[in-house]
Amino acid sequence: MRIVFLVAVLGGAVFYSYIAFVDLNFLTRTGRLGPGFFPRIIGVGMALTTIWVILDALRDRARVAAGGAAGADDAPAGSWGDAVKLIALALGYAVLLRLFGGFVATLIYLAATLSLLNPGRHVQNALVAVLLPIFVYILFDRLLNANMPPAMFELLPF
Repeated sequence: MRIVFLVAVLGGAVFYSYIAFVDLNFLTRTGRLGPGFFPRIIGVGMALTTIWVILDALRDRARVAAGGAAGADDAPAGSWGDAVKLIALALGYAVLLRLFGGFVATLIYLAATLSLLNPGRHVQNALVAVLLPIFVYILFDRLLNANMPPAMFELLPF
């Protein structure tokens, strides 16, 4: 299960890197760093890190097949349901982004995902679900002047 997930992440990293290298310019016409600089670093770093983790998972799998004990992060049998729930939440997040914009969609997505992944810790989940979108909004919208995804239905005045 872990390897299947990591291969899917690797596919996303490779696609992201492809877009960064093909569609975004590394330098502007004036010779300054362009819009492709940061995405290229992120994409290549994401792909290399994912490959490293896949190799580690394969090594753990070989150890277990040779009679070793299962690791603490090995998924229990029947965890496909959780994967399907997370995929559904990610697709729902994409829909929410279009409908309610980046801030509200991220808040709803984090609250739902954390309640699934971190059950019983309601205060911690609520704090993360509220504070992280606030931090991202302040960082990108106010400090970096990079707008959050726009909303079809504006719920917040900012």
